Amino acid sequence: MEQMEMNPFSGFERKKDYLVCIDSDGCAMDTMDIKHHRCFGPCMVEEWGLENWRDPVLFRWNQVNLYSMTRGINRFKALALVLAGVDRDYRKIEGLEALNHWVEESDELSNGALERAAIREESPCLKKALHWSQAVNREIEQLPEESKRVFPGVKEGIPLIHQYADIAVVSSANQDAVVKEWGGNGLLRDVDVVLAQNAGSKASCIRELLKYGYPAGHVMMVGDAPGDRSAAEANGVWFYPILVAREYESWRELPGAVRRLAGNAFGQDDQKQLLEEFVNNLQG
Repeated sequence: MEQMEMNPFSGFERKKDYLVCIDSDGCAMDTMDIKHHRCFGPCMVEEWGLENWRDPVLFRWNQVNLYSMTRGINRFKALALVLAGVDRDYRKIEGLEALNHWVEESDELSNGALERAAIREESPCLKKALHWSQAVNREIEQLPEESKRVFPGVKEGIPLIHQYADIAVVSSANQDAVVKEWGGNGLLRDVDVVLAQNAGSKASCIRELLKYGYPAGHVMMVGDAPGDRSAAEANGVWFYPILVAREYESWRELPGAVRRLAGNAFGQDDQKQLLEEFVNNLQG
């Protein structure tokens, strides 16, 4: 049976009273920039034949995915956003409305769900989006292993966090890539469940995890992007930001925040300060 058909929560059980959810790319793994610069954007240019506008299109891709308040957006949502600009400014994208509709309406934004939609709707744009996403995964797979490294402070921080809380990886990246990257860096021994693209949105993953008996006030989402914050807010759980270009500082302080959480000492004043730093850092 293929991975996408399996229940990603299978075998998970609550062992502690607290839960920390951790995003992968750009949060724990220092892989976000290289994946977008060398895989996502270039594959889009090739798939849609955008070589004549390569530089402005790639600039727009990186702005959407790395350097704005849409940082960390799901790959298919980013694709729809950037192709809308291409359609407006450079050349018409056949069938773009089908991609927009799928992105807005689908409960699962993954290759498997897209493949089913492409077959069902016989849409050329959905087929191209699937082909692009598969090409991206192949390119990511071929990135040199030394480029798939963790941010400083992660290897030391995760075991400290695990002393106080169960740990769930909650990522919108490809499942196989997440498992390989975390496993290759020796992080999975302190992880209780890996929830990636095929498990649903980050918000829905947190919602499912809460059903295991964690009070919302005992759960913290750790992430580097506004989507991580939104997923936390949608479920009434805490959000701890990993600040772009200040990742080591963020990870150095994270175990202390989790320790305060487990001691019922983490509160609204802490959250307000962290959110202000997060927004100022990303907009600055």
